Amino acid sequence: MAETTVLVRYFAAAEEAAGREEERLVVSDATVAGLREALAERYGDAMRLVLRNGSFLVDGVVSRDPAAVLGERVDVLPPFAGG
Repeated sequence: MAETTVLVRYFAAAEEAAGREEERLVVSDATVAGLREALAERYGDAMRLVLRNGSFLVDGVVSRDPAAVLGERVDVLPPFAGG
């Protein structure tokens, strides 16, 4: 998969783990799995905890497929309680 630059926006616990609301990242594997790995490596255990049960919105669409190709924007959402 080709390298790409993506706008990553963080919400709630994901924002706390990253220490920022958003950033542009260059990802060498432009898939959901590649981004997950890059974020875990970059931000450590706090982000790994968020990613374990959180979700990704790729250009506004929930993506649970690790092979899904990244778009221009990815929102990283922690798991939410309630409903």
